[in-house]
Amino acid sequence: MRLFIAINLNNEMKDALLDLQGDIMNLGVGGNYTRPENLHLTLAFIGEFSDPDLVKEVVDRVQFEPFDVAFAGAGSFRNLWWVGIEKNDALANLVRRLRRGLADAGIPFDRKKFSPHITVIRRPDRPLDEVLGSLQIPKATMTVDHISLMRSDRGKNGMIYTEL
Repeated sequence: MRLFIAINLNNEMKDALLDLQGDIMNLGVGGNYTRPENLHLTLAFIGEFSDPDLVKEVVDRVQFEPFDVAFAGAGSFRNLWWVGIEKNDALANLVRRLRRGLADAGIPFDRKKFSPHITVIRRPDRPLDEVLGSLQIPKATMTVDHISLMRSDRGKNGMIYTEL
């Protein structure tokens, strides 16, 4: 089963990103837009792993005080566009402790440097720098008070993410 650990966004954050996606569409950019129910902030990507209960144990052991996150900037990685998250020590500490817990439990995960972002479009048909000057990055915040273990399945209309 394909797993990842994420912060699921509240409605204010999702609505702000949906408005941004609408602005991008209005600029004539085609691509695979992230569906509202799939908007999230990945903390650790595990990939194929057969023991979600073990991962859930690690997630449950990582305690933290609630903290706020807010959007900051936009960018792209190869074939996807994203909206970034403001620099946040509480978020960085959470990710560090979560990944340490995964490593200590022998759970494999993607060890790339954490770069907090939310994917808004995959495979856009234009480069981001062609439209970025015409876009206003939304101002939205949310309080993070829990993290979620997520399962990813390929459906006939794209990926389906389910909280476990």
